[in-house]
Amino acid sequence: MFIFIAKVFWLFFPAGLANMAPVLFKWIPFNAPVDFNKTYRGKPIFGPHKTFRGFIVGILSAVAFIYMQRALAPSMPDFVMIDYNSINVWILGFIMGFTALSGDLVSSFFKRQLEIEPGKNWVPYDQIDWSIPAIGFSALYISISWPIAITAFFLASFFHPFFNYLAYILKINKSKF
Repeated sequence: MFIFIAKVFWLFFPAGLANMAPVLFKWIPFNAPVDFNKTYRGKPIFGPHKTFRGFIVGILSAVAFIYMQRALAPSMPDFVMIDYNSINVWILGFIMGFTALSGDLVSSFFKRQLEIEPGKNWVPYDQIDWSIPAIGFSALYISISWPIAITAFFLASFFHPFFNYLAYILKINKSKF
């Protein structure tokens, strides 16, 4: 069971990394907001903290990690669930990165409309907003069984707050969760 969980974690880590990357790359000065500072019903669509920088570094981080997975796959066959040589890593990286970040944008839209402050935890949506689209759309490109999808969902739900708390301890993130 542990090996299966480790394999699922390894498979979907690029999507999680895409979700974390915007925080890790805040030091890059290009921070144009995705919503161009537009509003809907008098409230920000996504807010100034959802930027093109975040989208770009998130997607590129997912692609880069999948390249690394492909390079490491021969040396760790027990942890590999897909044949990285038979897929286009750019496509899978884009799917995982773009859909994870898009799910986060959808959640941000509703948070802004409900007047929930940026960075404030919105349980359970903040824990799952990125994982559901990443799992679902990845399944259109690679074979993902229901046990893999369900395990990925629960892993994302567990590890999201863990990594946020770790980022808080390391002073990368301002809020604990």
